[in-house]
Amino acid sequence: MEVLAQAMRSLSVADDNTDLNLVLKVINENSTIPVIVVDKSGKAQIFRNVDLKGRNYADSLRDATRRAAIMKGSGRFVRISIDDRTHDYIDVCYDDSVILKRLAYYPYVQLGVVFIFVAIVIFALLASKKAEHNMIWVGLSKETAHQLGTPISSLLAWIEIFKEDYPKEPLVPEMEKDVKRLQIIAERFSKIGSLPALCSVNLIDVLNHVIDYMEKRIPSSINLIRDLPDHDVVIMLNTSLFEWVVENLFKNAIDSLSGIKGTITVKVTEFTDIVSIEISDTGKGIKSKDISNVFCPGFTTKKRGWGLGLSLAKRIVEDYHKGKIFVKYSDVGKGTVFCIELPNNPKLISLSSAD
Repeated sequence: MEVLAQAMRSLSVADDNTDLNLVLKVINENSTIPVIVVDKSGKAQIFRNVDLKGRNYADSLRDATRRAAIMKGSGRFVRISIDDRTHDYIDVCYDDSVILKRLAYYPYVQLGVVFIFVAIVIFALLASKKAEHNMIWVGLSKETAHQLGTPISSLLAWIEIFKEDYPKEPLVPEMEKDVKRLQIIAERFSKIGSLPALCSVNLIDVLNHVIDYMEKRIPSSINLIRDLPDHDVVIMLNTSLFEWVVENLFKNAIDSLSGIKGTITVKVTEFTDIVSIEISDTGKGIKSKDISNVFCPGFTTKKRGWGLGLSLAKRIVEDYHKGKIFVKYSDVGKGTVFCIELPNNPKLISLSSAD
């Protein structure tokens, strides 16, 4: 800009004998730097490479004058003395060229590209880690189902023998129920890792079946309360897997009431789009710092626990049934409320499962 200003000064004081070739070349080769030349009063005289708004040349000059004042205010001008005797001068006001403006944004563009690349890498690593965890749990589940198969078959055979030898023994039917329960558990483990089939079932019947089974196997100090609708609530479920989820929540509630009297309540609330199932207890509760980790694989507060129950329950509810499971309330010494929300739209869940 200083060279350009000197060229303009040379042009303004040139006489008939001055060679202006170099001067004109310097001025004409400026095709990128916005330039506005103003006189001593601040009025624009000429402009170049400036995008001005005006219907005619006079309007453009007024806009150029305004723009030149902004440039001068930011210190972007070079003053050229025209006549030392009269102290006359002009100001060559300028702005950054297109290239400089672009260069100002390029670091942010580069940082943005780097950020996106880093985000993609982190996402890929997390996805890979999650897939690896899923493979571990799936392999563990299927191996567990495989290992349970042989002893269950033997137990079924022994029960048939007991039925023949002790036909009137009341404990044999109960043993048979427990062995069949083991069969169901093995079947559940075998379904982990594959998309289970969902069918239209009455949620109230499913919950009553689980409650009836658990009611005979809990301490007498625990009171079970059913807060269920009188009418059928038909939704899309995989009965075997969903019963597993409810049983896990029941077992956690029973563990929290270990050694104390308390209540476990099962409540179903039907809304337009969802069905809410709440399983609450009046037990020990969960510490606030642990609530966010209860569904993480391997996390457990029990001395003897693998920390898989709630993580598998979350997978069954969210991945297979397109629902939600979360801790709605928990207070140490007062109890915990687990909430399951399932879609109340059979068509929607059918399409999701088909996909």
